[in-house]
Amino acid sequence: MSQQRDDKPSNGMDDFIGLDVVLDTGGPLVYLGLLSAYDDGGFWLDQADVHRCDEGHAPREQYVAESRLDGVRANRQRVYVVRQVVTSISLLSDVIP
Repeated sequence: MSQQRDDKPSNGMDDFIGLDVVLDTGGPLVYLGLLSAYDDGGFWLDQADVHRCDEGHAPREQYVAESRLDGVRANRQRVYVVRQVVTSISLLSDVIP
């Protein structure tokens, strides 16, 4: 059953600036971090976690859900993610643990 959000509809990517986001890719990498800027070519994340999902203990969805509960485990101070590799972007706070 779908639930309606109580907040206003998004006005675009500007609404995500300054918030923790999840950038999904078609490959094994997932990016989590504070969206500080974006341009036509990609996204700047601060205090970012670049995580390779085919290594480690948890599949992608579990890792992202754990990050929602425990916070982003930054392993990069700043990273630029090329727009072409990103399949979706969402707020970390919108992840359902």
